[in-house]
Amino acid sequence: MKGAHRIIVETSKIKYDFVIKRNITILTGNSGSGKTLLIDYIREYRRYGIDSGVSVSCDCDCRTLDDENWERQLQEISDSIIFIDEGNRFLLSRRFAELVKASDNYFVLATREKLPAIPYSINEIYGFRKSGKYAETKQKYNEIYHLYGEFSTEHDIDPKLVITEDSNSGYEFYKELSRQKSINCISANGKSNIIKKIQENLEYNKNILVIADGAALGSEIKDISEYMKVEDGIVLYAPESFEWMLLSLNIIPNVNVMSVLGHPEDYIESSEYVSWERFFTHLLIEKTRDNKIWVYSKKRLGKPYLSAKVISSAKKFMKYIDWNAN
Repeated sequence: MKGAHRIIVETSKIKYDFVIKRNITILTGNSGSGKTLLIDYIREYRRYGIDSGVSVSCDCDCRTLDDENWERQLQEISDSIIFIDEGNRFLLSRRFAELVKASDNYFVLATREKLPAIPYSINEIYGFRKSGKYAETKQKYNEIYHLYGEFSTEHDIDPKLVITEDSNSGYEFYKELSRQKSINCISANGKSNIIKKIQENLEYNKNILVIADGAALGSEIKDISEYMKVEDGIVLYAPESFEWMLLSLNIIPNVNVMSVLGHPEDYIESSEYVSWERFFTHLLIEKTRDNKIWVYSKKRLGKPYLSAKVISSAKKFMKYIDWNAN
């Protein structure tokens, strides 16, 4: 399954209208915010149709999953958007994560829990807010909104330390940027270690830049965001992925995928790529496979990617960050 899908769920009193474009979407928020009600409406519509008093509009099937036979049901569902409420214990299971990763369905998961076994994007975590768009008819309009952005800062940051989630090619690249600025760059060796690595290096006057792949950081973003509220001077830069950034520079000879980057959801098959980060890695590897000079490896970064031209382009691309030497 691929593409963006608009979903409208409506009764005489309330309306939900939103677009799903990745295989994993997270709905979060306090009790009473509207998560469970949305899923209840979809369940009622599938059970009773128009007699339920609910209208569901989408270009593909919208399903719910909350039965004790969830595993069998999930294996039988295809090319659908599956909504699951947080009351289901299987949501946190390893088996559920395994089936999601191989599924050709999209999933909308209502949960306040971390799901570390499932890579999901910080850009697909949503909360609910009420809108007055339908005030005249006294109908509530529940609108979902992003909880976490790609880049968080009110002014340019002049980092004294860079911490990367990556320990391979991405780390090599950001280490070179940091070397040219005469500052240190260290690897957290994984997204779950980011906060610990920050805590170990607070002596840098809290001028710390954290760089991580936003496409798979979803399970950790709440903890990181809460920590950043307590400790001033820590900024998160979270593009889709390092490979996405290299492709976005549009600087690799004979590689132009700007049309793909403009609407990745139209090219990424959910059963093949559990996260967009994996898709962009595969895309960069495939596009440079026959180029002996620019061939890309996630393990070790080739010299052309550390050239002055690429480094200069990356510095311009990563706006709001001062990469000039101190």
